[in-house]
Amino acid sequence: MATATEQATIATPEVRQTKILINGEWRDAVSGKTFQTINPATEELIAEVAEGDEADIDLAVKAARKAFESGPWATMDARDRGRLIHRLADLIEENFDELSALETLDNGKPIADARAADLPLVIDCLRYYAGWADKIQGDTIPIRGNFLCYTRREPLGVCGQIIPWNFPMLMTAWKWGPALAAGCTIVMKPAEQTPLTCLRMGELAMEAGIPPGVINIVPGYGPTAGASLVKHPDVDKIAFTGEHLTAQRIMADAAMTLKRLTFELGGKSPNVVFADADIDAAVAGAEFGLFFNQGQCCCAGSRVFVEESIKEQFVDRIVERAAARKVGNPFDTSTMQGPQVDQDQFDKIMSYIEKGKSGGAACVTGGNRVGDKGYFIEPTIFDNVTDDMDIATNEIFGPVMSILSFKDLDEIIERSNSTFYGLAAAVWTRDIGKAHQYANAVKAGTVWVNCYDVFDAGAPFGGFKMSGIGRELGAAALNNYTELKTVTVSLD
Repeated sequence: MATATEQATIATPEVRQTKILINGEWRDAVSGKTFQTINPATEELIAEVAEGDEADIDLAVKAARKAFESGPWATMDARDRGRLIHRLADLIEENFDELSALETLDNGKPIADARAADLPLVIDCLRYYAGWADKIQGDTIPIRGNFLCYTRREPLGVCGQIIPWNFPMLMTAWKWGPALAAGCTIVMKPAEQTPLTCLRMGELAMEAGIPPGVINIVPGYGPTAGASLVKHPDVDKIAFTGEHLTAQRIMADAAMTLKRLTFELGGKSPNVVFADADIDAAVAGAEFGLFFNQGQCCCAGSRVFVEESIKEQFVDRIVERAAARKVGNPFDTSTMQGPQVDQDQFDKIMSYIEKGKSGGAACVTGGNRVGDKGYFIEPTIFDNVTDDMDIATNEIFGPVMSILSFKDLDEIIERSNSTFYGLAAAVWTRDIGKAHQYANAVKAGTVWVNCYDVFDAGAPFGGFKMSGIGRELGAAALNNYTELKTVTVSLD
């Protein structure tokens, strides 16, 4: 297995922006404070970033409110808004190599993944919503009496957006796209672990011609910048992606102002393999569904259920693939797995690996740190896992797969649903009837059949139960950023 000491094949990118963006201006934090963003592959300092807090959030919200109520954004034709979003997507495409390298530097994901997945999905998402800008429409309703009744979809207002560190640019695009298309203004708090690409996207948004105050970016910490954004009385909505415990705090803090809330949260997604499946495809899909992005995916297929008659064969094949994954320097284009995002995440994952070992599961591959610098962990697989083990019930958010066996469809439906999560699920079978039965019965916002992690800007994504409220992507996301107004006119 490769180590973290191999030479990079892609040059380290320049860090262009580390300040706060408010009303089209880059500024230091009011407090003058900064925080460090660290390279997870080397544990070395990348840059000092302005640390926003309540004072900076207040300035950003005021700028966003002014832009929403009286700036050029408020009077701009919807089609022209779409044109600016298209221009932002074009600029991201023009700076593709720089942005993919910057994402790899700050997050640690392999450069091959940033190029093949993150950046193309970012561009596609923005272009998708650029096309929606002039197509957000109301309805004419035939009510009783001599009246004209119609509805309008109006922009919601100032939207606070708090994004995670696992897909920094993509989560920025998922939040900006529908908000901008709807005509809202934005105050975004990027994750403190990975602020750099969001700030660079802010520069490109200004270059694209998006007016001052429409997009404001305040890097900082959750208890200060994030909490201030949630509690601010002039913020109309909070969109948050992250873990459910944080969402619970946000919901409590937002109660006083009754803000609109949407959450895209975690999961413990079941990935179900029946004996009649194409086992080669299922093994490859299980590998990708768990180990992609170092296992740092909210929809990761971390509970792999395999029908008893093929489990031994499946385990042999998935162990072989996992052991062959190249772990190391994320700037090496042949690397398949980079470091975890930071020390806290590394420690959390290693603690779950120890719980798996002490709890009676069989660690059949991996389970160790890779190298002595950087937050690298071997692809790890546990066999003989039971439903009540910590590694089977809790979201690990790392390269740790749990394999469990099952006997029949009824059993696996019940066990798939025996979690307070409900984000995603997958089923592998050649029996299309069985696939639809499972898809209909599993409590999950997304179900993949004979595939995993297939995303498209047009397909809604979100969770049942404690995996979220509302949906990202697709036309459904526009509902998160609009208010529905009914107008009734007497014709007498």
